[in-house]
Amino acid sequence: MGGVLAVTAPLYLLMALGWVAVRAGWFAREHMRVLGGYVLRLALPALLFNALASRRFAEILEPAFLLAFAGGGLAAFATGLLWARRAGKPLPAAAIVGMGCSCPNSGFIGVALVAQLFGSSTAAVGLAMAMLVENLLLLPLALALSEAGEGAAGTGRLARMRAAAWQALRNLLRTPMVLGLLVGIVFSLLQWRLPAALQRPVELLAASCSPVALVVIGGTLAGLHLRGWVRETAVIAACKLALHPLVALGLVLLLPPMPQVLQQTVVLMAAVPMLGIYPVLAQKSGNDAMAAAAQLGTTVASFFTLSAVVALMPLVRSG
Repeated sequence: MGGVLAVTAPLYLLMALGWVAVRAGWFAREHMRVLGGYVLRLALPALLFNALASRRFAEILEPAFLLAFAGGGLAAFATGLLWARRAGKPLPAAAIVGMGCSCPNSGFIGVALVAQLFGSSTAAVGLAMAMLVENLLLLPLALALSEAGEGAAGTGRLARMRAAAWQALRNLLRTPMVLGLLVGIVFSLLQWRLPAALQRPVELLAASCSPVALVVIGGTLAGLHLRGWVRETAVIAACKLALHPLVALGLVLLLPPMPQVLQQTVVLMAAVPMLGIYPVLAQKSGNDAMAAAAQLGTTVASFFTLSAVVALMPLVRSG
């Protein structure tokens, strides 16, 4: 147990530091947006580029990883969506529930967790593949359904869904973290290397990613409450923290084998709570209060579920 806590406790202590910093008035909650912007626009792109550019392309694109992560995400998304619809929620709200069930915070929590176990290079490679699935499949799907609304069925709704998915995809492809991923892949394919004078600043930025990101998560949670959203939080947490990694694990055992470190990484990435901007993405459809409550409850619960997943990781092996 001590070994497990040695992995998970530092992550949550940094989150707790961010929470205390905001509650004590050392930082305003709005300051977390600035620090989060630093992570998303500078540190995270540097981390992705640094890890991908230093590896051969065959090492950074593992089909079994992509299929396991995507399969788990789609299963969790569909479960959350169907539950919400059966509970009488309109399509936009149901899509936000599905998003919370399926889109992990791989860039802030997942990469820090995997780095604790396997090193930052493996964490960044796992993050890159997770981001491909999130940015090209899960997020566009959730945003398209969320923006399709409850209007007339048929071609009108389908057209809105296609337009929303395409707009979401274009917006994501312009973000610095996706650009860092793509440039890293180009460097990997062509076996290019940065000059030492440029490589060192990239390494320093990459090293700052995980600690700052974890402080941001904790600071963002300060002041959030579960009031009125306990049932939704419980369903989203169960899908995100249990169903997503369990389906990913099942697919790992069924699909052709890949290196054990990647088998464990895909399960860990699937097991982390939802992405940090979840309430922001829910604002347009008016479901940000539900999303904020679910993020708080799921992140707190994840300390226990992630500790359990880490403890069971040595058992994950296929082929």
